[in-house]
Amino acid sequence: MTDRPSPEDFLKLADPLRRELLAHCYRMLGSVHDAEDLVQETYLRAWRGYAGFEGRSSLRTWLYRIATTACLTAIDSRGRRPLPTGLGAPSAEATTPLTERPEVPWLEPVPDVMVGAGADDPAQIVTSRESIRLALVAALQHLPPRQRAILILRDVLRWRAAEVAEVLQTTTAAVNSGLQRARAQLSEVSPSLDDPVEPLPPEQRERLERYVAAFESYDVAAIVELFTEDAIWEMPPYPTWYQGAETIGRLIEANCPAKRPGDLRLVPVSANGQPAFGMYLLRGEAYHAFALPVLTLAREGVSHVAMFFDLSLFDTFGLPRTLPTRDRAFAKK
Repeated sequence: MTDRPSPEDFLKLADPLRRELLAHCYRMLGSVHDAEDLVQETYLRAWRGYAGFEGRSSLRTWLYRIATTACLTAIDSRGRRPLPTGLGAPSAEATTPLTERPEVPWLEPVPDVMVGAGADDPAQIVTSRESIRLALVAALQHLPPRQRAILILRDVLRWRAAEVAEVLQTTTAAVNSGLQRARAQLSEVSPSLDDPVEPLPPEQRERLERYVAAFESYDVAAIVELFTEDAIWEMPPYPTWYQGAETIGRLIEANCPAKRPGDLRLVPVSANGQPAFGMYLLRGEAYHAFALPVLTLAREGVSHVAMFFDLSLFDTFGLPRTLPTRDRAFAKK
């Protein structure tokens, strides 16, 4: 009889795969919090069953099978996670009050460093960041769960059809058929992903600096100038979304609680392979966590902002909930 391995033995073999499994679960679920839970569940199941692991497949394939099965079960009970742009047409009423939909399980951003997109290998950085782009993860949410798994395993992870069939316990023919349908559906809902990836060229870095300066000085005209003509702005948990630079400007003027220079501070982070910021609002004697915008940059300007108001994301991204007004150095990093 095979002896049950010690936790140290199992973790030594499995721990190097943790970040890529987290990325896989995130692509499947669209939630960094759910992905972390499912990775923990995967490792617990694997630990319990490791004594019976016969090595007919690699440990990596075996862990992916457990993780994918757990994700499919979770999707059945929790459903998909949309962004507002996946729910309907844009709103033309930028000045009307906003109404939250907290009951909707919204898509969440993920820090690059949690899923390997902050690695040292430049080629790995680009590959990892392209595969977790916010637009791609949002588009994946439109696919049926098994098609989603097939497309991720085949087109993102570049697995062979036979390997995917082994993970999903199905036939190669079923995998190929599912992949064809998934690609066709994804092409209908997924926008072009040809916007710049890291390292950002100097003009894009300069544009980000202007973006920070425009918000921190609350210069709405300067903000509008930074957007492309048909830019998109969305703000889960608010279900409405807006298109057009001028419309975005009117939305900010009407609904942003900041009203004067110095009301906002932005701290740069990186989410989904894209530039992002922890945005803080001045209340009393300190800046308080307000939102986490994730930007998509096109050659002509900022083409998309997804502004996330879930303050638990500040903890996920390692950001403090408050900044003292005297701490200008940190706020400007």
